[in-house]
Amino acid sequence: MMKVLWVGSSIRQTCCQNSMSLLTALVVLVALYVLCRCLIPRLVQCNSTLALLWHDVLLEMMLDLLGGTTRPQRLLRAVCVNAVRGDPDSVITAIDCFCKHTEWAMNVGDEKGAILDSVVMETSPSTVLELGTYCGYSAVRIARLLSPETKLISVEMNPEYADVARQVIQHAGLQDKVCVLEGESADLIPKMADMFGIQTFDFVFLDHWKDHYLPDIRLLEDCGLLARGSVVLADNVVCPGAPEYLNYIRSSLKYSSRFYQAHLEYTRVLDGLERSEYQGERKQTDR
Repeated sequence: MMKVLWVGSSIRQTCCQNSMSLLTALVVLVALYVLCRCLIPRLVQCNSTLALLWHDVLLEMMLDLLGGTTRPQRLLRAVCVNAVRGDPDSVITAIDCFCKHTEWAMNVGDEKGAILDSVVMETSPSTVLELGTYCGYSAVRIARLLSPETKLISVEMNPEYADVARQVIQHAGLQDKVCVLEGESADLIPKMADMFGIQTFDFVFLDHWKDHYLPDIRLLEDCGLLARGSVVLADNVVCPGAPEYLNYIRSSLKYSSRFYQAHLEYTRVLDGLERSEYQGERKQTDR
């Protein structure tokens, strides 16, 4: 009898310990969720270094590990589930909603996207180049504003990003207006004339690696792909920043530039875009 009572007591004690362990684990998980989804995002909202470290490195790695998917794949799923097929504005809204309320992503975003829209509309380009497709958000924004005969050429070095971008662009119904090229911009820029028969680009959007901005704008010049009046719009010139590019573009007699202050996509971190209009080769006395 005593042995039965002892066994019963041990079982109850084990069950109690397991319940406590389960409860503790649940509390820890809830605390981590609140920390990751609420507290940390608020704390890093206004600090550029912390915001990029958290959103673009730590959180992304953690979600990739836990979910077994990548951020572009999760963004694509949000588009497929929430956006109306064939409706570019619906795709843009779905991505903005995903990035604001579910998971940050390095698109140009809604605030700077409105600036991008206005520059594209005022330029009314017939030839367009984008360097840095990522998941296709900015390509959709640009392509939906182009004239029927105008096509956007977008360059992306990451094959996974390019694949997701093509699917996002197709969901928006713009697959006939956007050509996504995989490869290094330095390799593809010199081939543009032969590949597409393009003499010059009316509008160029820079949104790839920031340390590539300067060599790529020089390469575009050297290849004769910029004509007088060509407009170059560069994103993230403040955060994470492109100081060498800004120094070159603002001091060069070849460009007339204007800065649009804004914020890093989906945060309160200060950022901005630089709009530069190519003036051609000019002498000091021409200014």
